[in-house]
Amino acid sequence: MHSWWESISKARSRIHLLSSLLPSSPDDEDPLSSLADTDRPARSLLLSAAAYSSVSAAISSPSSGSGEDPLCHWLYDTYLSSDPDLRLVVLSYLPLISSIYLRRIHHPASDTPVSLSGFEAVLLALYSSETKARNGKPVTISIPDLSQPSLYHSPRNSVKSSNSNSKPSKPLVGVLSPPLEPQMAVKSTKRACIVGVALDCYYKQISQMPRWSKLDFWHENGDEFGNDIRVEADEIENVAERVNDLAIENYNSVEVGDKDAKIPLPWELLQPVLRILGHCLLGPLNVDEVKDAASMAVRRLYARASHDLVPQAILATRSLIQLDKRAREAANAASTAAAYASGSNANTPSKAKKPEILLVSK
Repeated sequence: MHSWWESISKARSRIHLLSSLLPSSPDDEDPLSSLADTDRPARSLLLSAAAYSSVSAAISSPSSGSGEDPLCHWLYDTYLSSDPDLRLVVLSYLPLISSIYLRRIHHPASDTPVSLSGFEAVLLALYSSETKARNGKPVTISIPDLSQPSLYHSPRNSVKSSNSNSKPSKPLVGVLSPPLEPQMAVKSTKRACIVGVALDCYYKQISQMPRWSKLDFWHENGDEFGNDIRVEADEIENVAERVNDLAIENYNSVEVGDKDAKIPLPWELLQPVLRILGHCLLGPLNVDEVKDAASMAVRRLYARASHDLVPQAILATRSLIQLDKRAREAANAASTAAAYASGSNANTPSKAKKPEILLVSK
């Protein structure tokens, strides 16, 4: 009971501190004031669209991201807390922080702060936690041996092969991510790795991220992915028509955007982006708005990869596009079959029921 109340008290204090850091609006009521009084304040903060809008507006301000930014201090200290819901709150702003940080680093504006150490401190906090969790070990996957008769079974060691000269096959292991080295600062040579690890932390908790956090990832990275397609999901009524207009065979007609707006996309940064894309495209619980935004983003990435001639990115994005098309075709076929079934049932004449006769004893 003491631990539960201590967690609630800490979450309420963090929310009150956050409310004091945000610019006050005399016309609108503070969206954070009522969240601190709920039974689960940290979870309420995570699932509040109004609170997310207020915080994201402060993060997007031209003066944000410096070492003196109090909001960056709040994000850093909150992520270091032991409350898992408070850590999720910080992770929900990671798509916005990473996109703004990379854009300002590679294409600084005249009003951009000289130092972005505030954003870098938040990214390093996530990187350090993941480095500690991996404990110096790489992230690996087991690759099935195609020489075996089954992908899911391997012969036992006790069973001798008919060929005495045959050697037992060694398990094939692929390295997804090498061991992480501790970093005290964001160097230019390690920037993509640090941001990529932070995005991988976001991906691990993506099932608990709210809809608006996922949408920010794709809306904020439109120019960085490399073309001028700007289509909002709520402006399109027929998703199937829009996807067909951007079919994979016609990717050459997609204009690559302004070169000055693009950012480098090395493989260590692109890998977590593709994992997030796969979840947003194929996750069964995602709303159509998230799937539509991810569908546009994967086509942007495919056009960018085709323009830059990056084989790994071309294969990965092309596969995601094909999976997206098949999922949409299956959904359209299922909805058509359901509509036909309901219509046929409504038009089928039914026999009139005989009136019920109740026997009552005298």
